[in-house]
Amino acid sequence: MLPIPDRPAPGLTTYDAKDPDTQYPPIEPLRPPAGAPNVLVILIDDAGYGASSVFGGPCATPNAEKLAANGLIYNRFHTTALCAPTRQALLTGRNHHSVGMGSITETATSAPGNSSLRPNTKAPLAMTLKLNGYSTAQFGKCHEVPVWQSSPMGPFDAWPSAGGGFETFYGFIGGENNQWDPALYNGTTPVEPPATPEEGYHLTEDLADHASNWIRSQKALMPDKPFFVYFAPGATHAPHHVPKEWADKYAGRFADGWDVQRERTFAKQKELGVIPADALLTPRHAEIPAWDDMPAELKPALEREMEVYAGFMEHTDHHVGRVIDTVAELGILDDTIIYYIIGDNGASAEGTVNGAFNEMANFNGMAALETPEFMAAKIDEFGSPSSYNHYAVGWAWAMDTPFQWTKQVASHWGGTRNGTIVHWPTGIAEKGGLREQFTHCIDIAPTILEAAGLPEPTMVNGVQQSPMEGVSMLYTFDEPAAAERHDLQYFEMFGNRGLYYKGWSAVTKHRTPWIMIGGEIPAFDDDVWELYDGHTDYSQARNLAAENPELLAKLQRLWLIEATKYNVLPIDDRGVERATPEVAGRPTLIRGNSQLLFAGMGRLSENSVVSIKNKSFSVTAELVIAEGGADGVIIAQGGRFGGWSLYAQAGRATFVYNVLGIQEFKTEAELPIPAGQCQVRMEFAYDGGGLGKGGDVTLYYDGKPVGTGRVGATQAMIFSADETTDVGYESGTPVTADYTTASSRFSGRINWVQIDLGDDNNDHFIDPEERFRIIMARQ
Repeated sequence: MLPIPDRPAPGLTTYDAKDPDTQYPPIEPLRPPAGAPNVLVILIDDAGYGASSVFGGPCATPNAEKLAANGLIYNRFHTTALCAPTRQALLTGRNHHSVGMGSITETATSAPGNSSLRPNTKAPLAMTLKLNGYSTAQFGKCHEVPVWQSSPMGPFDAWPSAGGGFETFYGFIGGENNQWDPALYNGTTPVEPPATPEEGYHLTEDLADHASNWIRSQKALMPDKPFFVYFAPGATHAPHHVPKEWADKYAGRFADGWDVQRERTFAKQKELGVIPADALLTPRHAEIPAWDDMPAELKPALEREMEVYAGFMEHTDHHVGRVIDTVAELGILDDTIIYYIIGDNGASAEGTVNGAFNEMANFNGMAALETPEFMAAKIDEFGSPSSYNHYAVGWAWAMDTPFQWTKQVASHWGGTRNGTIVHWPTGIAEKGGLREQFTHCIDIAPTILEAAGLPEPTMVNGVQQSPMEGVSMLYTFDEPAAAERHDLQYFEMFGNRGLYYKGWSAVTKHRTPWIMIGGEIPAFDDDVWELYDGHTDYSQARNLAAENPELLAKLQRLWLIEATKYNVLPIDDRGVERATPEVAGRPTLIRGNSQLLFAGMGRLSENSVVSIKNKSFSVTAELVIAEGGADGVIIAQGGRFGGWSLYAQAGRATFVYNVLGIQEFKTEAELPIPAGQCQVRMEFAYDGGGLGKGGDVTLYYDGKPVGTGRVGATQAMIFSADETTDVGYESGTPVTADYTTASSRFSGRINWVQIDLGDDNNDHFIDPEERFRIIMARQ
């Protein structure tokens, strides 16, 4: 039962504290059982089995290699095929649908398995360890907070440093972040990066600094108390941001393309012994283009995409090594269990067949804007602060060698099998060993509890707990040939589904991950299932469905039973459309067609602001302007890679709409904003007729038009995963080059700013002067 109940022992109570018979037992700080190890879980983002050098890939990871040489390699460790589901499963010891994380938080629905709400009957591992006397800290990516709870007002129940059980949190909440200019939190408080990209700032280095400093402080102040550190950098998730010198190390290394790279990686994997000697290299599917078929003019950009990614992974491993070195320098390496999990899913194929300079183009169905000519012109900027880049589908496939498919495809091992290293000299006798038992991310929590000598709690904070669904891996540490104990596991993501049972796997790939808008998706009953024998076919290369239909049918039925047991049903294969709360059926923080904001409000996530996409809208601000005029941001949403801003430049109201950092549409007032109190309003009249269309812009001072313009196109689905909305200034990157974030603060006074939406028919607004009177009366 946690917290452990206080149960004072009965005994003599004296009247006078000076009485010689006055005795009380000493106060003993809460500690876990003697010998409980420190725990360091390192989780790399979006890295396939065949990416890192320790598993035969082209990206140098010397620190992973060093750890593996003194620990164990697991070559059948599995994730869920997507970021947030893997993280919630790892941190709770339960299947991802059991804890409401059927997909990422941004596509949550009202169905229990997809709600993004962790039931209070499934307390996280960090909470269990903290309530048993561990110090707990998380650094890096969270991605478990429901989007309607991600504003500065919370509620914070799902945040790491509140309900998540971590006493310290430094990192970011969403699914990805700009490595050069991230939106950071210290606990639940928004903070700005301590330096700029020009000053050499990079998020991974910053996270390693904080983790190392925390570990040193913890051991200095509480040397007898073990810690649980969860180090989860945003790397190597897109955007692939890395200092140029790290990417340049790989210049020319990928000129032969992804087909050849897979062959090289496959040969290296066999040489290292991280795949069986009889494993087969799976062929390329027709949906993935051959390198030889790619346009010649695009190939230099494609090469650079992979050079940047490889540099990014090596850079990440370097800073992971700094955290491990800190543990070693403190003399506690032998007494620390380290999990180094290279990927929370397979490599990401969300960058389109050509890759992307700004990955948000694909999320908005606008990838066609990034033509080969555009990509060629941006080669020197890939990985830099002016990019938000991702690599091509072919590179993701190559990074998943020797398996089929990629991230999101939970059916095949390319989406779910991730190379993992476990290092614990005190608890593992063998050095450099290989473990081939089937294991899964839900096995980590029960492993850590068993290693610490702690029982799985039956009650946490007054709520009866459901049992963990993972199986401790501890039995494998000193028994390389032990029969596997985790022999049944379902998989599902966006309709891609599979089942593992006693060496066999039955799988069906339902939808293609890089086709996010449009595309033909079959009915679930029309999906074609495949059957593989893992006893003799490590990579799922020989489909035995035709030879053994009875076994396939048995496993299909077993998948359905497991899916029912763990809240997988109903299967939901919708993609980007689930990003819209009304479609998905999840709550929204802001309801109705109007939102009132005030000066100084900032770091508001996209889900904390009324959505102005694909409709008419207005932004009205009541300002007080001194003689001489004013400059700066009135309100801005998004940043350099997509967004909009209403600001004053040279005293004149200006509206800019930035489409993906590729197109910019600006409307300027003909006159300066008058001194004194003035209402400045921008109205955008949407063209209608579909998603992402343009519209007309009109600027008003006190209800009278002062300027008109045109926005040629808009972003239909999302501005950014990490940029925010700010009133009176702009954090993150600037929407327009007209100002920098350092110079963005508004020099006048903002009484309020109001965003209003047009009606459901996207009609133009009513008479401007009448609207002015209505808004003034409302205020």
